[in-house]
Amino acid sequence: MAKKRPQTKPGKAGQAQVTSGEIPVVGAREPCPCGSGRRYKACHGRAASHAVTELVQRPFEGLPGECDWVALRELVPAATVPLTLKDGLPEGVPSVTLATVLPMAWPALRRDDGSVLLALQNESSTGDLARDLADTLQRALVAEPGTPVAARRVEAEGPRLQELLDPNSDFAPEVHSGFEFWIPETADNSNPEVAASLERANGAAIPTVKLAGVDAAYWCEVPEKNHLRWVMPHPEEKLLDALARLQAAGTTSLGPDTRLVGSFRAHGLMVPVWDLPSTMTAEDCEKPAAEFAERLAAALASDAPLTVEERRARGGLTNRQVTLS
Repeated sequence: MAKKRPQTKPGKAGQAQVTSGEIPVVGAREPCPCGSGRRYKACHGRAASHAVTELVQRPFEGLPGECDWVALRELVPAATVPLTLKDGLPEGVPSVTLATVLPMAWPALRRDDGSVLLALQNESSTGDLARDLADTLQRALVAEPGTPVAARRVEAEGPRLQELLDPNSDFAPEVHSGFEFWIPETADNSNPEVAASLERANGAAIPTVKLAGVDAAYWCEVPEKNHLRWVMPHPEEKLLDALARLQAAGTTSLGPDTRLVGSFRAHGLMVPVWDLPSTMTAEDCEKPAAEFAERLAAALASDAPLTVEERRARGGLTNRQVTLS
């Protein structure tokens, strides 16, 4: 049910250099950047792994579009969102854009024109993804134009995204069919390495469309069947009760040959998932999804104890949960 993230390979442009005693963060099984010849987890990664950082269950809580943040982090292959900073853009930075993923798995990129791309689908070095992203964003804003920003260990006292982004701004994802947004329109597209990297990434991307009529619901096309994955803001226990009421009543369907098959848990939120027939498009989902939202709202408003059949349905829903984060 989950998307396949594009495969990226490290290259010379994305390799972090060890300077001033700072050791970049890499994968646990990769060679340590210090040059010791040992794996990172057995060398400089040991101290990082022992760092005590409180795990933040809902790192995007308080940000506009929390459900869409979760979707772009875990479910959507290719998307971008313009970000608005609380204190405005620094001089020389024309724009800041959130991207699901960047080439070479860069955490961020300062383009030649000074604009910033911030990648969402990167590993977190602490228990607080919002703090890690804020640190990367701050470094990207002052990076030299035309350079990527390397990963690093983040101090637990640093600011979080909630302190840097305008809480009153819109969060409007634009879902793309591929990763062409990596390359500015004015860039030279003749580089064969760039073309090959883009082709690999596009080949791994699952076609995905954001529904227009309901919040944070994403249709995707996979072999043999399609899915609808819908990130919901409601407390998990309350949402499970409501879904159980609808399941027992036989009203969780989105139409013929559709079925609520389970849910993901991601960053403190639940993501119900429906199987859809391969002929059912994103546009076909719009009306039944809006109707389901009305049924769900009524079920959420009910405080009546669950019946035996509803409790049985709830148990089935609980058993079909998969935790992504």
